[in-house]
Parts: sequence; structure tokens; C-alpha cells
Amino acid sequence: MKEKKSTMEELEKELTFKKENFFEVADEKKVKEAFNYADDYKKYLDNSKTEREAVKTSIEYAEKHGFTEYKFGDKIKKGDKKYLNNRGKNLILFKIGKNDLAKDGIRILASHIDSPRLDIKQNPLYEDSGMAYLKTHYYGGIKKYQWTAIPLALHGVVVLENGKSVEVRIGEREDEPVFYVDDLLPHLSREQYTKPVSTAIDGETLNVLVGGRAFKDKEVKEKVKFSVLKAINEQYGMKEADFMSAELCAVPAYNAKDVGFDRALIGGYGHDDKVCSYPALTAICNAETDDRTIMVVLADKEEIGSEGNTGMQCGIFSDLIDVISLSFGVHSAVVRAKSKCLSADVTAGYDPNFASVYEKRNSSLVSCGTSICKFTGSGGKGGSSDASAEFVGYVRNLLDKNGVNWQTAELGKVDAGGGGTVAKYIAKLNIDTVDIGVPVISMHAPYEVISKGDLYSTYEAFLAFVK
Repeated sequence: MKEKKSTMEELEKELTFKKENFFEVADEKKVKEAFNYADDYKKYLDNSKTEREAVKTSIEYAEKHGFTEYKFGDKIKKGDKKYLNNRGKNLILFKIGKNDLAKDGIRILASHIDSPRLDIKQNPLYEDSGMAYLKTHYYGGIKKYQWTAIPLALHGVVVLENGKSVEVRIGEREDEPVFYVDDLLPHLSREQYTKPVSTAIDGETLNVLVGGRAFKDKEVKEKVKFSVLKAINEQYGMKEADFMSAELCAVPAYNAKDVGFDRALIGGYGHDDKVCSYPALTAICNAETDDRTIMVVLADKEEIGSEGNTGMQCGIFSDLIDVISLSFGVHSAVVRAKSKCLSADVTAGYDPNFASVYEKRNSSLVSCGTSICKFTGSGGKGGSSDASAEFVGYVRNLLDKNGVNWQTAELGKVDAGGGGTVAKYIAKLNIDTVDIGVPVISMHAPYEVISKGDLYSTYEAFLAFVK
């Protein structure tokens, strides 16, 4: 009887699927590797709060691993390790292998390096009631109330009237000031409390407080505004008109930190999607293979639809595939058809505090590994590329063979909402593509949370895919 029960238990284990917690199945050596990897990732995250900073930080990392800059028109040969810097906001790295492109295609990892934030408007500076503010326009999907009453830093670039480009990064160091968006005190919030959370804070009230010192001169009309203008002129050479040729944004002035007594989690700004960008970057740099041609795309503008000439819809991605193909006498249509892509983007980690919007069986559980998301979209899979069963089968078998902890996921209940990634733009080029990435708690908040186990599992998955 006992023997029969044991046999049934073994059969049940063989036939059923159960998500496994990384920290339960990984040995001490792997857990230590995951924690060490997470320490490096936190540094990357802190240095890459905007897409411009992410490109700069990624180039520095790639160059340390033998990558050199490529520009259209340069010759491409086997063994090359190159990066294409698109306007300082979009980076494509590629490594040319020995294999025949016509047979093997390109292994592509595509993620995005932009994150939700508050963009400073083009004519932003004003004074009111003894305080100076900058007007903003929020970028990407945010809960507006989450961006009030927290310390903010200003990041970006200003092109001065003389054409000189000046980098701005203020509010990160201990000796620097921070910035702030006001909120209404609870004593006067009776009306605000009656509003839906989506309208309790109006977008036009997300004004960044930047000054409060009146300039001592009777001839000056707007004394606080002038104080701010004088300060930024002395520090950056800016005049008020220079805001019109600037890309400035307010981001949380927080550094990434371990979360929890056991330090298994990481809190930080911009996990979406740098928590997938970093594993993609490190995978192409650390892949010990000369056979396969590999490409990593770190794209801009995903949070607003992958638009513009630095987003995933820009033709530069397919142009580069065309050039690589032509360099080896292969038609790019053949190369694309043989290529495979992991759209490296985060998934919504199941949150038991808000269980009503999740379908738990098909949600990604924190610390249960990297998450394959076969389809995204909303309301009947609208806007999704919906990967084929064959390609999902290929990916799951690959991960199993390489001992990667993985699970599957979707973005909440069918009618609860939805979202998208860059996957559909790559799939349109006739490239097999599926989403895979790290589960995130509080996605798009100023401070998101991920698991070190999921981060490392994603790195292992990408390394297995490209090697």
C-alpha cells in the first residue's frame, strides 16, 4: 500500500506543474551568486534613472567587455563586438558569430530603458505666493497621487542658446537639494477625499517646487523666480529660454535598497524595465560563445508607445539587421525569419494585498523565477503579438535544460485592465518573439520591488538563450 502511494506521488509530481520558489530550490552557491549579482544591479539602477543615463552606463560596461562603437557605413565582420548609440537614448549591442546567418539567424534580447516620471514642460518656471515652481507633464502611466510629497531629483540635458549641451543631475547626493510636489493637508481634504483616486490629484497640479528665496532688489518684479534663474545660470549657464530646448525630468531621489529582514528583495525606482535591461546587457557581455550572432536592444519610449526615432518602432532596428545581413551576403528577410527574440520586460507580480485583480493560477509569483508571458494586451488580447506554442515550447525546453527557475504569467484578470510591451513591433518583422522578465510589485510606482531570485533567474534565462 505504501509502495503504491509512493508510486502515485511520483506520477503526480511528474504529471503536474508547480511553481518553485528560487530560494527553496537553489543551492547556497547560487543564492550567493544571486545576491552578488543584485549588488551590481543596484549600482546600475542608481546610475541609470533616465534613458540617457542608462545608455551612458551601459556603454561604459560594454566597453569594459571589449565592445567598440559602430556607425552606419562601418564594415562588419565575424567576431565583431559593437554597439550603436542612437541619439544617446537608445542603444543596440551586437556580437557577430561564426554560424551561418541564413540558418541560425540572430538571437535578440529587447528591453526598454525609459521609466515613468515627470517631464518638465518647455515654458515651466513661474512664481506664486513666494514660491517658484516648474510645470510638468507626466510621462507614462502613473498614479498621480504617488508623486506628491516625496523627494525628487532633476535629471536631463539642456541645449543652451549657443548650442552647448549641458547635463543636469541634481538631488542625488547628500549635499544637494531635492525638489518636491505639494499635496493637500488632510485637514482641508474633505472634497479631495470624495474624488476617485484617478482624479484626486490633477495633472496640472504636479508642479515641482524649486525655490522660495526672494531676491533682494526692488527693481526685480518676480523675486523668487529671479533667484532660481540666477542660481541655474550660475550653475549651468542657463537662461529661461533654454528650457525650450531642454529634456529635463523629475525622478525619485531614492537609491535602490534591500527590502526585508532577509534582504531577499530590492526596492528601487525604474525596475520597469532596467531589471530586464541589466540582465540583457550582462548576458551579451558574459556569453562565452563565438558561434551565435547576438543582439541586445535597449529601447526608449516604451512607456508612451515605443514612438519616435529612439523607440522600438523606429526603423533603425530593422536597418541594422539589413546591414548585418548584407555584410554576409544574406537577404535580411531570411535572417529575420530564422531569428528569435525574447522581449525582456517585467510582469505584474502577484500581490496578495490586492488579490481581487489577479487570477492567481496565471500570475507570476515573486521569487518563483523569471516569467514567460505568452501574450499581453487587454480585453480579448487586444494589442498583443501572442507568441506561438512552438516558440514558447522552444523557450521552456531551453530553460529546463539549463536549470533556470521559470514560471508563466499574464497581466491580471481578463477584464481588469491590460498593457503592452515592445514584443509586437519585433514580431511584425517576422521574428518569433515572446515576453519574459522579472515580476514586479507596485509597478510604475516611484519605488518598485523585485526579488533577487527572479533577477538572477532572468539573467540565467538570457544567458541560456544567447549562448
